[in-house]
Amino acid sequence: MGMTQFRTLVSSFALALATVLPAAATASDMMGLSKVELRPGWRMADGTHMAGLHIVLEPGWKTYWRAPGDVGIPPQFDWAGSENIEAVSANWPTPLVFFEQGMRSVGYMSEVIIPLHLTAQSAGSDMQIAGEMQIGICKDICIPATLAFAATLPPDVSRPDPVIAAALTDRPYSAREAGVTQVRCSIDPATGKDGLILRASIDMPSAGGTEFVVVEAGNPLVWVAEPDSYREGGTLHASTRLVHVEGGSFALTRSELRFTVIGESRAVDILGCTR
Repeated sequence: MGMTQFRTLVSSFALALATVLPAAATASDMMGLSKVELRPGWRMADGTHMAGLHIVLEPGWKTYWRAPGDVGIPPQFDWAGSENIEAVSANWPTPLVFFEQGMRSVGYMSEVIIPLHLTAQSAGSDMQIAGEMQIGICKDICIPATLAFAATLPPDVSRPDPVIAAALTDRPYSAREAGVTQVRCSIDPATGKDGLILRASIDMPSAGGTEFVVVEAGNPLVWVAEPDSYREGGTLHASTRLVHVEGGSFALTRSELRFTVIGESRAVDILGCTR
């Protein structure tokens, strides 16, 4: 996908949210959605809280991971209206790789449980979570959906929810767990084009079968092309082009670059270049 197509996609998505779905949708009135449930979870020993957003799709439908690829719609959260909540972190389970119209996308089929790790302003009190999530759901067509949810999270529930706990275990391996030893990165201007060329060499054992690499720039305004990747012995190589969506210049922070390797056996989450 070129930058013109990407900007058209972003503009079309924003227009769709403004004109087609001005109000939050529920599973009963949104095509492709079967159920949306906020599981209240439990308060942990350190005073933080683990909840979970459970999205069930109708047969044949899918939704997207945090970095959805060229043809996907990136999910977004808005926590306005929450009380006694200082921070919320989404723990994304291991995604699948799909191909649509010859282009790659990354997401989930059938259903997904997204664990939400919340930090309270006052750890011993109720937390009131209220928010919206904007997602894309696709079958033969892709449509944006706005999901609204709210719940009271009491401090006296300490028994883990097994559904959320299972989703927490279904996460990509960390770089250390997967045996990643080095991530060597080079960044150069793109010859004759806008943006920068990133080349990464990741020393790691195979994740199994065909390995797909997803690159995130750490800046939501930087578009990342689908990387080309290949394995050479104990090293996985990936290269991609990065462009600012507004067409301006930008800098990449090596420590904020994020690589997710998705193989047949496991996925691996790698943060930053080691050199």
